[in-house]
Amino acid sequence: MYGALWRILPGPVWVRIILLLFLIAAAVFALFTWVFPWVDGIVNPINVTVE
Repeated sequence: MYGALWRILPGPVWVRIILLLFLIAAAVFALFTWVFPWVDGIVNPINVTVE
């Protein structure tokens, strides 16, 4: 999968590295902005039933 992603990206190696860093930053931003708050609302670790 990573090899296919590397072949799809255009440009020389330094442009591909910059694009990969941008894609990783966008994925981390999306996780912290939408996914983790949504999961926290479902899991809700404050209501603990173990004593």
